[in-house]
Amino acid sequence: MTPPSTTFASVFNLLLLAGFNLTVAAALSVSTAFAETAPAAPADIAAANSPRHAIAMHGQPLLAEGFSQFAYVDPNAPRGGVVNLGILGSFDSLNPFIIKGVAAAGLRDFLFESLLTRGLDEPFTLYGHIAETIIVPDDRSAITFNINPKAKFSDGKPITADDILFSWKTLRDHGRPNHRAYYKKVTKATRASDLSVRFELEPGDRELPLILGLMPVIPSHVLTEETFQLTTLAPPIGSGPYVISTVDAGRGLVYKRNPDWWANDLPTSRGRFNFDEIRYDYFRDDAAMLESFKSGKIDLRIEEDPSRWAGGYGEHDRNSRKLVRREFELGLPAGMNAMAFNTRRSAFADPKVREAIIKLFDFEWINKNLYHGLYQRTQSYFERSVLSSVGNPADDREKALLSPFPDAVLADAMAGTYRMPVSDGSGRNRANWRAALDLFGEAGYDLTDRKLINRKTGQQLAFELLAGTTINERLFLSFARDLAKLGIAARVRVVDSAQYQQRIKSYDYDMIQTRWPSSLSPGNEQIFRWSSSMADRDGTFNFAGVKNPAADAMIEAMLAARQQAEFVSAVRALDRVLLSGHYVLPLFHLPKQWVGSWTNLRQPEKTSLFGYQLDTWWAASSEPEKKPNP
Repeated sequence: MTPPSTTFASVFNLLLLAGFNLTVAAALSVSTAFAETAPAAPADIAAANSPRHAIAMHGQPLLAEGFSQFAYVDPNAPRGGVVNLGILGSFDSLNPFIIKGVAAAGLRDFLFESLLTRGLDEPFTLYGHIAETIIVPDDRSAITFNINPKAKFSDGKPITADDILFSWKTLRDHGRPNHRAYYKKVTKATRASDLSVRFELEPGDRELPLILGLMPVIPSHVLTEETFQLTTLAPPIGSGPYVISTVDAGRGLVYKRNPDWWANDLPTSRGRFNFDEIRYDYFRDDAAMLESFKSGKIDLRIEEDPSRWAGGYGEHDRNSRKLVRREFELGLPAGMNAMAFNTRRSAFADPKVREAIIKLFDFEWINKNLYHGLYQRTQSYFERSVLSSVGNPADDREKALLSPFPDAVLADAMAGTYRMPVSDGSGRNRANWRAALDLFGEAGYDLTDRKLINRKTGQQLAFELLAGTTINERLFLSFARDLAKLGIAARVRVVDSAQYQQRIKSYDYDMIQTRWPSSLSPGNEQIFRWSSSMADRDGTFNFAGVKNPAADAMIEAMLAARQQAEFVSAVRALDRVLLSGHYVLPLFHLPKQWVGSWTNLRQPEKTSLFGYQLDTWWAASSEPEKKPNP
């Protein structure tokens, strides 16, 4: 058997512990050398059936049992103070687990906890929290959660096996579509004791034990299956570090730190959740929210607009505080920021039409003229990582996986040479226009009297670009002008956030701009995004309406992969299928994470692979006063 110290995850973790600031691609490039392992020995089987403090998707956890805190926190961070945050939009519910209503921000971060807590210095590793220990057999056909006897809800009631079973059953039957899809894979749930629950699982999905570890725990003594399904503005009972002290419906809410939080002294909590209060103010308009930030009423802002970042926000000084800009390296794939074609609509049913429209997007001109040249073009669903198929020819594993679907992947995607169209940045995208016209011709369209007309219907190609904020409007208008040059009638429509959320839940749009974040360990969330089974269910993230048997099969292979090399091959194969289907128009990504904040906030020296994390920051006002040396 390959010793644990030579698995990919162990090598990656040891390098991190040694202080190396690895990029994702560099870290994962060592994976293929450690991909194969021999059958487990009896001692290893016994160890796999013993209680453990953590579980990693692949390899071993970074932190051994008895660790003191995560490496990206300051264990001596002082507690106290207030942080003020701005949110665009509105809310009408404090129930984040159903698709009805628009839930307020922060509920899953600060009020409802999961059985296990994610370590953010690793691709996908979970550590004991509400569940103090777990038992998982080597084949991951089951998982047992042993509840920490100290765990309790904010009203003082202990968390028991009944709460875990109630949470699982209620979310399975009445929760959001992703919860329903995941939790129905449990074949049997057993109450082993007051503080222990065992779940037996469908075979073939090695991520499922971790997905169950991330299950939020809700109180069975407060909710019923009926009341769970209701939107409410009554502050809910959770087990997290905060309670809700103030609710101003649709306009704001305040989280107040619970001094009696049961997990205050756990290693998974040390150095985190330092603010006494976290205040969210809602804004209908991004410009108003920006002005509130610049005036000092909001303390922190994640910035995604290169124009604002390049402008530096100007010079601002309020009550001895200064507004500063911080850039954070990210160790995660960039994800897919894109305009999604709703393939449920007839205008986008033909992939040749979608491919042609992709050719009409002039990234080089838009990046230079709208975004100060600060964006990088996104080429892959797993951009900026070894999981990307771009630049990597399909290996033998991928070819075997894709062999039942000979028409699912383009030749250049199989070769790893597929790229987004490139222009000279002049604004005259003539070569790509000609290529697009050829594709439109193959799809049954002719350019007649400066209109792109369908030969069968006699109708002009027309569709709507739907936006929920004015942030996207400038990009959409620029793109619509380019589409008009080839006779396409693209309308830009901006609606309020509540209407936008409702329309995307029911797929009532032609084209939207959206983003699918990515991790180093993509898994069950890919079902929610690309599976045929999710295409017609309201409230999923399959915004493009993908119904592709090849994508379904690649997701299945990814979830079943036991070794890192098998996993990478399956993810790359999925990437090739999605790129070949032209389901989205890939846009761009930022090279780093941009955060604007005021100097009344402090942060740890080390940043996690996931970038900035609010729960690790603290207020300068809560630091001990420094006295001058005598």
